[in-house]
Amino acid sequence: MQAAESFRIALESISGNRSRAALTALGVVFGVAAVVAMVSIGEGARLETIRQIELLGANNIIVNRKNDENADQKISSPGLTIEDAEAIKRVNPYAHSVTPSRVERIVTSYKSNVETFAVVGSTPDYPETFNSKVALGSFFKSFHMDASSNVCVLGAGVADKLFPFEGSLDKKIKIGDLWFDVVGVMARKAASGASGAGMRDFNDDIYVPFTTMTDKIEVVDEETQRQRRDYGYRQRTRVALDKSSVDRLTVKVSDPDAISEAAHLVKRTLERRHRGAKDFEVVLPEQLLAQKQKTQRIFNVVMGAIAGISLLVGGIGIMNIMLASILERTREIGVRRAVGATRGDVLSQFLLEATTISVAGGLAGVALGYVFTQLISSYAGWTTVVSVWAIVFAFVVSVATGVVFGYYPAKKAAEQNPIESLRYE
Repeated sequence: MQAAESFRIALESISGNRSRAALTALGVVFGVAAVVAMVSIGEGARLETIRQIELLGANNIIVNRKNDENADQKISSPGLTIEDAEAIKRVNPYAHSVTPSRVERIVTSYKSNVETFAVVGSTPDYPETFNSKVALGSFFKSFHMDASSNVCVLGAGVADKLFPFEGSLDKKIKIGDLWFDVVGVMARKAASGASGAGMRDFNDDIYVPFTTMTDKIEVVDEETQRQRRDYGYRQRTRVALDKSSVDRLTVKVSDPDAISEAAHLVKRTLERRHRGAKDFEVVLPEQLLAQKQKTQRIFNVVMGAIAGISLLVGGIGIMNIMLASILERTREIGVRRAVGATRGDVLSQFLLEATTISVAGGLAGVALGYVFTQLISSYAGWTTVVSVWAIVFAFVVSVATGVVFGYYPAKKAAEQNPIESLRYE
């Protein structure tokens, strides 16, 4: 019996029992869909992690301020300060630059557009430290820092929200109670939260000189700011922040191979300056990457187990249906053996039927998996990437399921005695 003839007979058998074949393939459909979704989510998470690490800077050391629960140590330490940045730069030979930043959420407005954004007080080397680019205008300069100038640079998201129908460059916006000149707009960055590093969407940041942040901006809660705006309250410039206090220090290391040693020196320097107070944490982006990859591997194992169980159920379903089909077609097997079909012909025919059902289920599963990934991306906000190799992998798995679970029924059909099969009622 030729392969083309075996395939024709297999299709006729399947088309004659479409409902049964569809139900048989259902387990494979959901199993393959789970494989496609799992691989797509895993690939998306991997790329997202790499993007986040790139935003932080692979050669950067992040020092975040945190609260120390030990009250006695709090008294002896001033917290993370601008002086810490100067000390790190002075004693650490690997530190190319140390960029301080302070972040406050402040109500910002332009005409009738009012939003609350993260206002970041930093230094002119901020773009270089975080591998950022200015799309329009320029970042503020050193003389702006020296003069505590009321200038700002908008993130791409801020510009879109405050200036949806006009250009933002050289316009004046109100941050809290102060007016600022927009001197630049940052290029858009694809970013999402990475809580371990204190990250946020950089597109929704407004950048001002660090000295302007500490010398002029008064930080009050959002409700108070709204009440002041509603009742026409006006307040003059006033010092409201500790001039030396910072939320984060970002140390850019000149030698990537020495980042671990540089981080150790940063930690020792700050421990000595803070007199042992645990009011800071040192974070390495490469450590975040390793931690995220470990978490992703656990996620992949769990998802793989779920997909494997679905495929196992689907494979068992194929095997059971094929065994029942062989029982129903015992006399047919006997007739084919009597007219010259060999055991190999019978084996290949039934194996081909099982594989065809599995392949059809695999194709449907790939389509369903693609739909699942789009739904996950739309409603959960996760990044998903449907790659060609994921589709190929899922398809190969479906074919393997048909071959593995279809072999035993096919072998049993091929081993039946022709005489007894002809007598079967």
